[in-house]
Amino acid sequence: MAERVTFEAEQRTVLGKKSSQLRRAGLIPAVVYGQTDPIHIQVDRIPLRRALRQAGSNELIDIDVNGQKLTVLAREIQQHATRGDIIHVDFFEVNMQETIVAEISLVMVGEPASDLRSLGQVTQILHGVEVECLPGDLISEIEFDISHLKSPEDIVFVHEINLPETMTLITDPEATVTSFDYFREEEEEEEEEEDLLFATAADEVEVISRGREDEEEDFEENEG
Repeated sequence: MAERVTFEAEQRTVLGKKSSQLRRAGLIPAVVYGQTDPIHIQVDRIPLRRALRQAGSNELIDIDVNGQKLTVLAREIQQHATRGDIIHVDFFEVNMQETIVAEISLVMVGEPASDLRSLGQVTQILHGVEVECLPGDLISEIEFDISHLKSPEDIVFVHEINLPETMTLITDPEATVTSFDYFREEEEEEEEEEDLLFATAADEVEVISRGREDEEEDFEENEG
């Protein structure tokens, strides 16, 4: 198992609108809730961004708050509307002996049969499943293979995803994970539009040509 993400924080006394003072000093206000009364903390911006990028929302983080270790999950990350800067984070403290509900990302791997690839493409329409498990059994993603798909009617269902035995599936097992999209519709429409434009242009050229021939005949008669 990979080493758990860890960073240090301090308890925070600056609350509310005054939190902007912390951000100007390079500190991000945050709160830890879940097992006790909420704990307001402040974290240096750089290690916080690094931890969130590494752990995401499904990997446990250990926060050292003045010597007290809190094991948490990042639950809500608030960012500035235009700059994208982190302005506040909510962390959920877990009890390692109690199950929690989480969403695990699904990652499509492999390639379908070559005959199928020539007709269109397999599209992933479900990108995560909800599961229940102990915090220590959380993983960030689950891969599913599509190399067994051979026809447009073949699709992947949730119950075909191989979940670890430590997880209980909550999402509907009959929910579909993939669909198949043919190439033909857009290509045929484009070809029909091109044919129509070509035919219209050809008619216009013929009309112009006839007009010029008529003008030349009139000119020759007048000259005669």
